[in-house]
Amino acid sequence: MKKTIQLLKKHNELREVDTPLDIYLEIPHLAYAEVKKENGGKAILFTNVVDNKSNKKFDEPVLMNVFGSYNRCELLFGRTIESVADEITNLLHMKPPAGFMDKMSMAKELFSLKNIFPKRLKGEGACQTVKYLENDIDLTKLPVLTTWEQDGGPFITMGQVYTQSLDGEMVNLGMYRLQVYDKKHLGMHWQIHKDSSHFFDQYQKSGKKMPVTVAIGGDPLYTWCATAPLPYGVNELLMYGLITKKPVQLVKSLTNDLYIPKDVDYVIEGWVDTDVTKVEGPFGDHTGYYTLEESYPVMEVSAITRKNEPTFLATVVGKPPLEDKYMGWATGKIFFPLLKTTVPDLLDYHMPENAGFHNLILAKMQPLYKGHAKQFMHAFWGAGQMSFVKHAIFVDEKAPSLDNYEVFATYVLNRFTPKSMFITEGILDALDHSSDETLVGGKLGIDATAANSVEAPNLLGDAELLKRVQALISDAKELHQYMRRTNNPVTVITVNKTKNAKEYFDALVSLSTNIRIVVFVDANANDVDNAYMLIWRVTNNMDAQRDVFTSGLMVGIDGTNKSRIDGFTREWPDDVECTKSVVESLKAKSLWDLEENLNNKYQL
Repeated sequence: MKKTIQLLKKHNELREVDTPLDIYLEIPHLAYAEVKKENGGKAILFTNVVDNKSNKKFDEPVLMNVFGSYNRCELLFGRTIESVADEITNLLHMKPPAGFMDKMSMAKELFSLKNIFPKRLKGEGACQTVKYLENDIDLTKLPVLTTWEQDGGPFITMGQVYTQSLDGEMVNLGMYRLQVYDKKHLGMHWQIHKDSSHFFDQYQKSGKKMPVTVAIGGDPLYTWCATAPLPYGVNELLMYGLITKKPVQLVKSLTNDLYIPKDVDYVIEGWVDTDVTKVEGPFGDHTGYYTLEESYPVMEVSAITRKNEPTFLATVVGKPPLEDKYMGWATGKIFFPLLKTTVPDLLDYHMPENAGFHNLILAKMQPLYKGHAKQFMHAFWGAGQMSFVKHAIFVDEKAPSLDNYEVFATYVLNRFTPKSMFITEGILDALDHSSDETLVGGKLGIDATAANSVEAPNLLGDAELLKRVQALISDAKELHQYMRRTNNPVTVITVNKTKNAKEYFDALVSLSTNIRIVVFVDANANDVDNAYMLIWRVTNNMDAQRDVFTSGLMVGIDGTNKSRIDGFTREWPDDVECTKSVVESLKAKSLWDLEENLNNKYQL
């Protein structure tokens, strides 16, 4: 971690804040504003960390936003992201050598692979220099942050969670938020689809407690590896060896049999009683909404160890863009070759950060036969973490770059008809709040590989169209038409909702010669001219089975918050928002320097 800080300083990628700042809201709010800046701002090292509630000052600094730019990602990887992807591609396509030079080249490649396997050491590591056991265990001595006002408490947000199967044959490294309940207990947010949850089931069936060790810090690549979408049972630390050409050196935890890297900054060891659960949350999550209270397993801490001079690593999640934008970019590039083994005719894919990654995927493919795009949709919705994707748009090889949004959207909208849509049901991320039931909901696929042709509507100006809409829908407040030059313009209407959006859509069918795609959003929380955040809102809020309507060539989408008006019986979560008094305090300390236009654009 010290080497990382020096590396960031050397490349002018570090902002140091010496002003005393509180672990409650102040530190995470400032980090949240920093990552909204152009190119992700800088990593921030908070060197004067306090807890005003308990009148405590921490010795260690807090480091945030470490992965928060494309440049910082590659600095931390020590190489280009593309070079890692190319190496995986070469390994997947390795062929028998044809001659002597081929044999020499292959021997060199295979020899380098000897370093990818983690190495277990005897004795203790630097991470175990300072030990807290039994009555000395106290999680409140760590500068764990409370990020948002409605959070259920402080949460560890960059924890490397090490677990193993009941028979010890498989190990897993994952990243899960961890709520600090008290001095000795952590809430384990193991979503049901994750590997650690599968291991938990094994221990629960056998009636045994499950060992868990949480590490914080060390080489930031350990933390990135914890997010790697590797197949079940594959040790994520293999990626560290592949990237760095150095094996991770591991030491055994003091009070259980799990191994962790010797040079992490903190180690929290413990056991999970599989018969005990406790309410965890709420937590302002990377969806930009709070995930609500729910019961999860509890870890009882049996030891805390650390380095002599540790640095506490943390991240902030909420509305996009965030640090996960850049971590997700690296992950997408690196694991593209593995995804192609499932769908070999895939040419490229991209997950826009303002759609929360899993809420929307754009994919370019080589269509070979009728229905090929629908086959891809099924493959995506059945492939590992891709199975959580809610909405997918597929284009052919002639399409423009997937991240050139304006040109890409034009290409899609000029080929779109309602028949391009494929709606089905599948599993959803546990964080999704929009479906009528948890974990399962609607999926929408759009096949834009075929060049369908429809005539453009008879366009009106925004003011004239709003007048006609309000004559039919008294709840309509504002209106804006996007992509007017395409055959399928998108009309966004804000409403003070008193009815189900389907009723609004039905009322507008008489305007089908003027409107092609219409999207409804709530008036009180949306800016009709802010496309970036409208995409965030709508892809979060819609369930395709319930919220997509059609009439002839006209398509409606309900991006409003749902309630009993819609037959929705689950609790609808609040948006994640900064506490205004905290922002004003940071401004008064001359620390908050985010431009007001960005504050408005990203709806902080």
